[in-house]
Amino acid sequence: MHAVILTGGKQYRVQPEEIIDVELIDGNDGDKVEFTEILSVGDGADVKFGNPTVSGAKVEGEIVKHFRADKLVAFKFKRRKGYHKKKGHRQNLVKVKISKITA
Repeated sequence: MHAVILTGGKQYRVQPEEIIDVELIDGNDGDKVEFTEILSVGDGADVKFGNPTVSGAKVEGEIVKHFRADKLVAFKFKRRKGYHKKKGHRQNLVKVKISKITA
């Protein structure tokens, strides 16, 4: 069974016992989380699509750990003008282990 969930403005295709990296969500390590914005859920050829979400479907998981992504560097440069600007960013992320998908 698989599902497509929406969290943090992004869509993720998940299956049970899978570990995914999502945008920062509230909770501590070991806490249970529940995703209710399910765009599609199914198994093989039997797939249900929502309009926009599948009613009654949910995905349960557990927070494994909080971490920060690799640094992304934005470097602006204009040749022969002496202009350059360097800015870095590290996104806060959470590893979530998917435990159960309910259709």
